[in-house]
Amino acid sequence: MELVLFLLLGIGTGVFGSLLGIGGGLVCVPVFIFFLSDGGVWPYFHSAAAIVGTSLFVVMVNSVSGTAAYLRQGRVYFKAAIPFAIATLPGAFLGSYIADNFNGEQLKFCFGAFLACISVIMYWNSTHSKKSDMLAIPPGFRFNHALGVGSSLGVGFLSSIFGIGGGVIHVPLMVYLLGFPVHIATATSQFVLAVCSMVGVASHVLLCHVVWVPAIAISIGAAIGAQIGARISRKTTSRAILMLLSLSMFAMGMKLMLGAG
Repeated sequence: MELVLFLLLGIGTGVFGSLLGIGGGLVCVPVFIFFLSDGGVWPYFHSAAAIVGTSLFVVMVNSVSGTAAYLRQGRVYFKAAIPFAIATLPGAFLGSYIADNFNGEQLKFCFGAFLACISVIMYWNSTHSKKSDMLAIPPGFRFNHALGVGSSLGVGFLSSIFGIGGGVIHVPLMVYLLGFPVHIATATSQFVLAVCSMVGVASHVLLCHVVWVPAIAISIGAAIGAQIGARISRKTTSRAILMLLSLSMFAMGMKLMLGAG
């Protein structure tokens, strides 16, 4: 029964993560904290580092699967994806070591506050700006390379330290600061996540932060769900994607902050 539930959780995580370009950590981390840590229904996780490392493993599988689907659709913008991905690597490696210093309550509060702040900014932007639903980069498109690469350094660090994947930052940054169409931003973010999370996961595995039973079972479902999410995204408006992301983030963030002791 546990394996079936892990598989279903993985499918939901994969659909959500791929649709929004965020990897699925927004689902995994809160579920792990409330249901699978000490005091939960199935106490698989006994440290914050184990929660983070296992979540990032699921994020990696989800983002690799989602990237494969977006590559087939031709929506990954490699002129941004490759330099952004490379820039995330140092932070992804460092973040896995910082995660060892978190306890469970600190992880709850810091992660919750982080989500709530980002969600408010995203919601305001989604209701006060009009973003196109283009599925390809427009002719003559340009973006600030220095800003994109510089911010990617921080994205890699936050991705590894919280186990969420950096898409929660990268997607709004690419849309609002760099001017990317939303659908291109989500697809490109998946590619960056795939590369970044591989390095973060490697570090977490070396530090024995990954709990393998839920990691593998949830990842199988996530790989399936990511393909579904990529298909759904073609029929979903940009505004709906951004509003769904921001509202989900705010709800998760407040719940985590209020639940921290």
